[in-house]
Amino acid sequence: MSVQKTVARHLLAVQAVRLKPNEPFTWSSGWKSPIYCDNRVTLAYPEVRTYIKNALAEAIRERFPSVEVIAGVATAGIPQGALVADVLGIPYCYVRPEPKAHGMGKQIEGHLSSGQKVVVIEDLISTGGSSLKVVNALQAAGAEVLGMAAIFTYGFPLADQNFASKNVPLICLSNYDALLVEAQALDYISADAMESLAAWRQNPAQWGQ
Repeated sequence: MSVQKTVARHLLAVQAVRLKPNEPFTWSSGWKSPIYCDNRVTLAYPEVRTYIKNALAEAIRERFPSVEVIAGVATAGIPQGALVADVLGIPYCYVRPEPKAHGMGKQIEGHLSSGQKVVVIEDLISTGGSSLKVVNALQAAGAEVLGMAAIFTYGFPLADQNFASKNVPLICLSNYDALLVEAQALDYISADAMESLAAWRQNPAQWGQ
């Protein structure tokens, strides 16, 4: 079974992903959504956690072999990034959305030298906006950002555009399309629900209104 399918099945099995087209969730953006993804849940399941960290590490070895540092995106990317850095045996840091308002006022926690080659770890990609703020912070600190690796992406065209505009390669273990296929194969959702779920991805801002 492919990594995409295996990760999708793991996320469904531990309920890191919940699909409720008839009882939609409301995101912080105000969007109504038939899906809610919280990959932090995977940390509670050693078998799933281990599979994901090894899959991320392998993807990084293949795509970004010159990586010198792993950087986790606060907050959900912090533990995932630390696990991956440990597998790869390289330094680790994590990056806040904004500099701290007290203490040393740091945005990047850990040690990072100018010129080091960094891969960013994120748990989930929606539009990519918050993730790319971390890239900006790392580049401002002098790092060379090779790319970003994430567990799951909704596959919004806007995310593709945002990453392309910043020239940041993105690799994701699984995605929304793979998830829907596995959800139907496992009888998590009906054929009718599939239509609604597919329609949401095409126009999430207007779906359910």
